[in-house]
Amino acid sequence: MSKYTPMIEQYLSIKAQAEDAFLFFRLGDFYEMFFEDAIKAAQELEITLTGREGGMEERIPMCGIPYHSAESYIARLIEKGYKVAICEQVEDPAEAKGVVRREIVRIVTPGTVMDGKTVGEAKNNFLACVTSAQGQYGLAACDLSTGELFVTATESLLEQLVDEINVYSPSELIGQPELLGLLQSKMAGWLPTKLLTGWERTDEQLLAAQFPEEELRSVSDVCREAVALLISYLNDTQKRSLAHITRIDLYERRQHMTMDPYTRRNLELTETVRERSKKGSLLWLLDRTATSMGGRLLRRWIDKPLTNRAEIEKRLEAVDCLYNGLIVREELRQQLKEVYDLQRLVGRISYGNANGRDLVALKLSLRQIPHVRQICSASGSATLKELGESMDDCADIRQWIEDAIVDEPPVSVREGGLIKAGYHERLDQLREASANGKQWIAELERQERELTGIKSLKIGYNKVFGYYIEVTRSNLASLPEQRYERKQTLANAERFVTPELKEKEALILEAEEKMVDIEYDLFMQIRDKLAGQVKRLQQLAETIAAADVLQSFATVGAAYRYRRPAVSDQYELKIEEGRHPVVEAILKDSSFIANDTQMADDDGRVLLITGPNMAGKSTYMRQVAMICIMAQIGSFVPAEVASVPIIDRIFTRIGAADDLVGGQSTFMVEMMDIQTMTAKATARSLVIIDELGRGTSTGEGMAIAQAVIEYLHDRIGCKTLVSTHFHELAHLEETLAGLRNHCMAVKESGQDVTFLRKMIRGAASTSYGIYCARIAGLPDTIIDRAYDLLNRFETVSSVIHDAGEAAASKEEPGRPEEQKAIRDADEPAPFPEVVKESGPIVQLSLFGDGDRMNKPASKSRTKTEQAADKLVEQLQAADLINMTPLQAMNFLYELKTKLAAEMK
Repeated sequence: MSKYTPMIEQYLSIKAQAEDAFLFFRLGDFYEMFFEDAIKAAQELEITLTGREGGMEERIPMCGIPYHSAESYIARLIEKGYKVAICEQVEDPAEAKGVVRREIVRIVTPGTVMDGKTVGEAKNNFLACVTSAQGQYGLAACDLSTGELFVTATESLLEQLVDEINVYSPSELIGQPELLGLLQSKMAGWLPTKLLTGWERTDEQLLAAQFPEEELRSVSDVCREAVALLISYLNDTQKRSLAHITRIDLYERRQHMTMDPYTRRNLELTETVRERSKKGSLLWLLDRTATSMGGRLLRRWIDKPLTNRAEIEKRLEAVDCLYNGLIVREELRQQLKEVYDLQRLVGRISYGNANGRDLVALKLSLRQIPHVRQICSASGSATLKELGESMDDCADIRQWIEDAIVDEPPVSVREGGLIKAGYHERLDQLREASANGKQWIAELERQERELTGIKSLKIGYNKVFGYYIEVTRSNLASLPEQRYERKQTLANAERFVTPELKEKEALILEAEEKMVDIEYDLFMQIRDKLAGQVKRLQQLAETIAAADVLQSFATVGAAYRYRRPAVSDQYELKIEEGRHPVVEAILKDSSFIANDTQMADDDGRVLLITGPNMAGKSTYMRQVAMICIMAQIGSFVPAEVASVPIIDRIFTRIGAADDLVGGQSTFMVEMMDIQTMTAKATARSLVIIDELGRGTSTGEGMAIAQAVIEYLHDRIGCKTLVSTHFHELAHLEETLAGLRNHCMAVKESGQDVTFLRKMIRGAASTSYGIYCARIAGLPDTIIDRAYDLLNRFETVSSVIHDAGEAAASKEEPGRPEEQKAIRDADEPAPFPEVVKESGPIVQLSLFGDGDRMNKPASKSRTKTEQAADKLVEQLQAADLINMTPLQAMNFLYELKTKLAAEMK
């Protein structure tokens, strides 16, 4: 004997199919959940947890939501990274023998959401699939809501696959379980998905049915496997036609500029670092698109800048035309504003969930196409003319909808009111019969009022009781009892029917029921007919989106006085009066200070930038990268003149942050970024490193910084921007032919400092760190103490530096070979050896190791020589080796002050 009722047994069997998804089990007007699903859903959705009898003594946990509001609840679960299996009744309850048959009709996952409001109208929602075969990785990324499918292969380096995955920021990642585990460990906190799903089932028949064989033959084995896995997963979860996925958009990685996740984050291309929002990003600035599909295409262009010069020039040519043609640009914008999201409309039509309003939106959009086409063709731009000529206005499709669908259809497709009069003869006849019947009822109401004398008598209708005559209790005595049959009693009235009313009701309801059925069938025929035109509509959507992005570039460029860049295959990068586009747009009360940049193979391919933190070094380096990216996506750039070479990769190391998820310190994260740069950068790359060498001791930091700069300069030869507080590195300009020192100009006036934000040649002399601390509001006690310690340190450093210069210029008699060996040593010893007289100041030499200090031989001792003797004795007695740097600094400062006083 089963311990559960037949309905609960049915639920459990279907739940086994749903596996880890919440099962929305349809019961009447509700979706119900039971057992663990109910407990977890009640917590996540904040709904009431109840229970019901299920055949056992204990009550089964249960919760439910109304079916008409299920989408909002599903969206909340999907946002949290869950799956939802929707189980519907697939049998008429009136015809069921026993429990009504139910089936899972769809499984909604983060990567298969079709609702544009849930994922964002101007953002793609990608489901990505990864595979590994024959020493390569395959990646397929599909947006189910638009039908777009992008496919590529990478080399055996997992980092390349990670870079490509981050381009799409998929909501869900599926693939071979072992590969997913490897990616999860490799990407740590950078895995841009809500859900990882292991999937290994493929079906070649499904793949062959989805795409023509000639298209599949052009795809490599690893890419074919990725597409096969993805199509199999979609077929298993969606359980319906995927006819809108019509094309495999295959591309090679080298067709686009490569940027790793850190670079995308640091440059804030599509979202800001702190708030993770679009506002404040490059996408936010450039997005003046008029359509949702244009907004999505703009995001993809920013994520994947071109490396093909000819394609870049085509975009720039169109932007140039619109930039200089205000009237054409505004006309195009106005027409595009009337175009709905064609891609997602087509997706819903093909998917089978488009309603009458979607079809009307498609019709209204297609009305605008002839105007858009004419504007593009007459613009004077070869690129826009080509786009215009490729636009299919789909006049026949528009006419199909115009002929059949009313201008203001209802939301539901099962309640009638969809089809225009005159479209279907039988439907028109039933409508006439229904209209006549309702007119007859209105006439009957008038006659009954006259017959009974009851002015408040009325004839009404509801779905439960049908048509009825309602009379208030106070007027019941006036009714002729022989004709009126009581049907329902209310608190203050009675409802009746008459033989005539019952007869007419049957005719009216039969006509209305038939009308609804006929309208639904007609609508489905029209929708299926439109689904057969998916390729035409998708191609049209792509051209409209491209025209929209180009006008967006022109609109932004004209608003901010951008200029057309000269894109070349040469090495030199030259920017005159360059500006950071986003910072300039955000500044309202002050103007942005422009700066020049010139980087040539033999002059300035490495720029070493020194100066204070608040002077604008990071902004300057970012703006160089931004200008390169904007040029390669086809946009005008914020500069008076810009000659930009094709950049294959951009690397950035900006900002200090621990990788808590990966268990790495700030310094280790920086070193790992540097390792990536040195391993992957080419001569065509752009490398940006902010504050190289921080996070460790000063000596080691300086050593690493110099070694990295030399490696990038000598071994790779890439364009490199390096900012640092190690002013000592400025000497590299003397030994590295391609390195040039630059700094941010600063104006000092007493104790006040003004950062001029202007890049100038030469090295900075100080970082103004204590001044920045004062601006930040640190207590005066700390500021004063910091200045005191700084003065001590600079005094000692000056003494040691002067001593080194003196020792280098004057050899001690009788020991030339020994002195030369000391000077030529790779690592000078840290403590003084020789004490010499130079006026009233005692100078120390860095050459020597402290154990070989010798007093001068003369017996006649001057006051300075006597002071030097004491200095030597005290230095020999001091345990400098075991002192901290600060202790050593203070010791030397106090010793110098004491000896100077004695010398007086």
